[in-house]
Amino acid sequence: MKNTYMKTASGVYINYFLLGMVNIMLASNMSYLTEQWDTDNAGVSYIIAAIGGGKLLTYAFTGYLSDKIGRKPLIIASSLGMGIFLIGIPLSPNYHLAFVFAILAGVANSSMDAGSYPGLTELFPRAAGSASVLVKAFMSAGAFILPFMILFFSNHEMFYGYAFFIPAAIYLLNLMFLFTVSFPSLNMNKEKQVDDRIQSKKFISEPVLRKEGLALVIIGFTSTGLFTVSQIWLPSYGQQVVGMPMASSIKLLSYYSLGALISVLVLSVLLKKIVRPITVIMIYPIITFISILTILLVKVPIIVSITAFFIGLSTAGIFQLAITIMTEFFWRKKGTVTGIVATAAGLASIVMPLVTGWMSKSGNISIIFIFDAFLSVTGFIAAVYVYYRYGKLMGKGKVETGDIRLHA
Repeated sequence: MKNTYMKTASGVYINYFLLGMVNIMLASNMSYLTEQWDTDNAGVSYIIAAIGGGKLLTYAFTGYLSDKIGRKPLIIASSLGMGIFLIGIPLSPNYHLAFVFAILAGVANSSMDAGSYPGLTELFPRAAGSASVLVKAFMSAGAFILPFMILFFSNHEMFYGYAFFIPAAIYLLNLMFLFTVSFPSLNMNKEKQVDDRIQSKKFISEPVLRKEGLALVIIGFTSTGLFTVSQIWLPSYGQQVVGMPMASSIKLLSYYSLGALISVLVLSVLLKKIVRPITVIMIYPIITFISILTILLVKVPIIVSITAFFIGLSTAGIFQLAITIMTEFFWRKKGTVTGIVATAAGLASIVMPLVTGWMSKSGNISIIFIFDAFLSVTGFIAAVYVYYRYGKLMGKGKVETGDIRLHA
């Protein structure tokens, strides 16, 4: 990685470290927010769905802006939007205003992704995989730390909003820092053109979007659905079904995030020479299914804590791998197919909170994790089909371990 761009990359990674906190912020403070807005758990899950709505509605537009005006303006705008969201939510006197702030967070998240992912590949074109793996690592680190922050303020009987205000302040400070750094020119495409010529010789027949492409879109949806459901409902499951105290149930998210962090760091090493991404997307859903089945059948706090770790481990990185394989198949339209998978993920981030929020009204949180198990089975079936098609398109003996790397 070039030292001249390390400052720029650090600003991007700080944003994603904080985004890891944002992703579980509302679910982790559900008890406070339901009281503040006079709603129930389902109501808060609808606010979380609004974040997904803001992302889904603006993915195409922010992607267009990223190519037109550059990565930096969008990344700076995302820091501002996230800062406003984090300040606004705990100060929102009613549900409707909170809904507006949630949509703003979705737009900010879309802007962050549209500027950061292509920006990182341009900052480090020869280490794009490692650069993108670090995004997941920083997000997992942020999600791991947040529950301990919340518990600190709770144990000291301090306002729960401080857990929002601290990352908001860091976002705004990082915004000012990002003004001082530089990004590569948008015209640096020579390496991409060489890569495209290499890709055209890789397959013995053309990939088909409505076959393997559709299967990868399904994986993009299910992978996002799996971690969305877990991040929202693990604490509630721990409290209401397993009988864990609030402090212990919130820590389930830390165990989940620790598993995700370890997963992406291990994958960044294994994918280089030992394991193929196509194999990972097939094995991970099996681990997820076994883990979910375990928490449904063995309702013991220590077992649930351990399985939360494995759920985090087995859901991390699948979305990025789906995009990676998709762009490998359809290298001539990388931006378009990336947008398709991202849209499926955005749809999942809306649908999952809505569907599971409706399920929670039954009073039985276990139903939500039965549904989660169904998602893992669906993802596995899609991955098996992609595995079959990948081998057929590449030709026997042509598939190499290092053909595809983690990037988004």
